[in-house]
Amino acid sequence: MDQIKIGRFIAQIRKEKSMTQRQLSEKLGISDKTVSKWECGNGLPEISLMLPLCDILGISVNELLSGEILKDIDYKMKAEENMMSLLKEKEENKKKLKLSFLVGVPATATFLVLNMLVSIYADVMPVPLKLMLILFACITFGIGLYVTMLLDREAGYFVCKHCGESFTPSWGTYMWAPHTLSKRYMKCPHCGKRSNCRRKL
Repeated sequence: MDQIKIGRFIAQIRKEKSMTQRQLSEKLGISDKTVSKWECGNGLPEISLMLPLCDILGISVNELLSGEILKDIDYKMKAEENMMSLLKEKEENKKKLKLSFLVGVPATATFLVLNMLVSIYADVMPVPLKLMLILFACITFGIGLYVTMLLDREAGYFVCKHCGESFTPSWGTYMWAPHTLSKRYMKCPHCGKRSNCRRKL
């Protein structure tokens, strides 16, 4: 899915309809920052907004996802391409989540086991070996944690409980957010309120 092409297309049709970003956002019940984000290619409208957006712009969802006005001859082919692209994106997000788990668990286990070994055999283990094991445990855990967070953050997006806007959190917001497996307590960049934001793939 070409977000930049879609964003330019939204901007083009909006201007053809003589609408400002604010006017479009008011009709959709969202902030003008969200419309600006779409038009800059930094995100796609969430699924619940696609039909209302297309109604306002006078285009089809297929045209929205293609980023262009389609002729009848291209319509079916583009519909299939867009459907496959959405399915592929969802599968990739699922793979990222699984991979983050597969990296995170062994890295944490390695860190805990090596530190336990050092503490159990502290009296008989030479100091250089202890330091090497602790250093190796910390490096393994650090790399594992970084890769896990990178994959987890990029798998899908989060939805604010208050305003319903979807977003990908910044690194700082993501890192310090208390979380469960499917939710993170974060500040929404759209409405500024904190809530348990649910992950959507």
